[in-house]
Amino acid sequence: MSGQEPDPIGAYTEAATASAATVIRFYSTSFGAAARLLEPVVREQVRSIYALVRVADEVVDGAAAAAGLDLATQLEHLDDLERETERAMAIGFSTNLVVHAFAVTARLTGIGTDLTAPFFASMRRDLDADPLDDDEVAAYIHGSAEVVGLMCLRAFIVGSHPSPTALAELEDGATHLGAAFQKVNFLRDLSADWVRLGRNYFPGVDPVHLTEQQKHLILDDIDLDLAIAARCIPHLPRGSRAAVAAAHTLFARLGSKLRGTPAGSLLTARVRVPDAEKLTIAVHAALTSGGRER
Repeated sequence: MSGQEPDPIGAYTEAATASAATVIRFYSTSFGAAARLLEPVVREQVRSIYALVRVADEVVDGAAAAAGLDLATQLEHLDDLERETERAMAIGFSTNLVVHAFAVTARLTGIGTDLTAPFFASMRRDLDADPLDDDEVAAYIHGSAEVVGLMCLRAFIVGSHPSPTALAELEDGATHLGAAFQKVNFLRDLSADWVRLGRNYFPGVDPVHLTEQQKHLILDDIDLDLAIAARCIPHLPRGSRAAVAAAHTLFARLGSKLRGTPAGSLLTARVRVPDAEKLTIAVHAALTSGGRER
């Protein structure tokens, strides 16, 4: 018998990776556009991270409830997903294609339960109807967004071996960028979160009576996160720099549009950047992202 024997696990992983790519293509044009600027291997890994995050989000925010699952059953499914994710990270295989793709990425990049556990904890908090206080919002943002930024960073730096000092700076940038993304989405999704889901991620703020002053204070905080993140982008490996720069610019643009949108309108309209402008942002990032690596 001539030729190479088929690689069953390779074919299975390829199918899993394709499944993850389908998730991002279906759910996020913005994230998908930025991901296309990543080098191929990193792009697959980031898509696999996003796919797991998105599936967990659907358990607590959308599809599960629409399927008629009550809160207890949603929590059961979320717990099952976390257990399956941890098991797959340990053994390198899952019958759930999205989980398998994530586990392969996790094992290659060093993502561990130190990052997945806070993420699932934040997803679990979304199933708790009790109001969030300031400390709980900070913990929620860490688990739902900052650790996702750190997961992506693990994929970005594979093989680059940054110094401990450089790694700490990159991690700081990744957490601030993730936090900025989440806070922008809190404002953009004010209607869905408050009206449909009864959630308020801004303690002390009445979403129905959000003032211009409150809105601008929130956006000032976002701008600070974006400024800290921007300082780290030039030090990312070249294969990921343009994608992160594009995502940063996109969310800075969303922030600008939110500043120009009356606070009272945020409960009735979701601010977005037109697709043509997204394309312009991506092209500009691809052409201009430079800087240096350390």
